[in-house]
Amino acid sequence: MFDGRLVELRGKWLNGAWGRLSRRDVWLYREPERWLRAREGTGDAPFRELGWQFENEAEARGMVERLMGDGGE
Repeated sequence: MFDGRLVELRGKWLNGAWGRLSRRDVWLYREPERWLRAREGTGDAPFRELGWQFENEAEARGMVERLMGDGGE
């Protein structure tokens, strides 16, 4: 349901893997708070979606680096 809040996409990353289990997509949004969403796997296969909230964009981008760097959470 639309609640009137403005959501701004600040960045999007893909790890370049296309396998069912190795693919990772990461989105950085600014809602009023900055938050991050990550998905492992593809839409065709079972996938896991995770989300975090951060007080500033630098912290959120640090998590992006961790997610894209080591493939972990």
